Amino acid sequence: MLLGTYYEGVEIHREEKIVHARFLVPHRVISTCHVAGGLRDDLTHLYNHQSCEPSGHHHPVHRLVLKDPSAYRRLICARHGLPDEECATLGTAANMRYLAIQREKYRDLEVVALCTGGVETNAGRAGDPASVFESGGIFERIGKEEPLAHGTINTLLLISRELTAGAMVRAVMTATEAKTAALQELAVNSRYSDGLATGTGTDQIGIASRLHTDHPLTGAGKHCVLGELIGKAVHDAVRATLALQNELTPEGQRSAVIHLERLGTTGHLLQEEIASHLSEADATLLRNNFKCVERDPLVVAAVAAIVHLRDKVVWGILPPGCVPELWATYGAQIAAAVSGDYARLDAYRQALAARRQAFANGDLIQLVAHAMSLGFREKWLEPAAEEECHEP
Repeated sequence: MLLGTYYEGVEIHREEKIVHARFLVPHRVISTCHVAGGLRDDLTHLYNHQSCEPSGHHHPVHRLVLKDPSAYRRLICARHGLPDEECATLGTAANMRYLAIQREKYRDLEVVALCTGGVETNAGRAGDPASVFESGGIFERIGKEEPLAHGTINTLLLISRELTAGAMVRAVMTATEAKTAALQELAVNSRYSDGLATGTGTDQIGIASRLHTDHPLTGAGKHCVLGELIGKAVHDAVRATLALQNELTPEGQRSAVIHLERLGTTGHLLQEEIASHLSEADATLLRNNFKCVERDPLVVAAVAAIVHLRDKVVWGILPPGCVPELWATYGAQIAAAVSGDYARLDAYRQALAARRQAFANGDLIQLVAHAMSLGFREKWLEPAAEEECHEP
């Protein structure tokens, strides 16, 4: 099915599990394709294909993607009537029906971003520990665990003007920054470290710019209009496809647990850590209402703040020597957010300072749980009972 025609130079089609761009006029392409990758001026198609289901699916076609990418391209092109020698291929487990298309335009310059994506299992941060080492065409497993390969953000980017070779490379950089900005806004956690994700381990991109237009563009960075259009289109397309594929939205990320997960906890573990500080009756009440508590906007804000401060210490912006004061002060904000009584901030701060926490991920989780327990214990107290912040 024809999804659209853009700048009278390219058609976008979707059939079964494939989305392909058919060039109506010559285009320059830069891509991460295994067999037609790099910079090419001789391609007529650029496509994105779903090779398997996102989880637990070992389809023969998917195995070809890694073992024999040329055979994979021939097979897919034959099925869909595409000229395999003139195609650049992107592969994924994401659903092609969750494709997001974003178009930006300024005067005669048009940019179209087409994105599919999933980040639930394979999101990672640049510099995370690797799992394989390539030597002599062979990939040797060096990681302790097999990489969770299902989860990929694929981007097709179409540009109505010719770009120089250098500008094509710069366009890849700008598009990548836009993708990372979208993940940062959504607070996507790395699955391989305790950092925020900058992409997935298998992201791919293909960019096509129309050839033979007047005066090829030489700049695609953030100061150029082209860079702005690329940034907007890719950012919005990534956000849109993740909302469809993973139900990943800003509202869904409004969760104290999500902000803490990359430090080594889960909803159940955090709930039980909080409950360990409570009486049996309060612990039962917490368990029955935990989702309401951990998704409260002020609680999420307070937890996000202390996690961000933790990052600032890790990055060296804040000195480790400030951690005791930071943990007590911002932990008190968490307690007050849960109880709703900000007049108790000093009492909460003193109670948390009495139990000095070391600077480690597990220690921070324990502090957050302790702070939430202080607030939850006092949330429903009668005013006369709120004189001191008693430990159980």
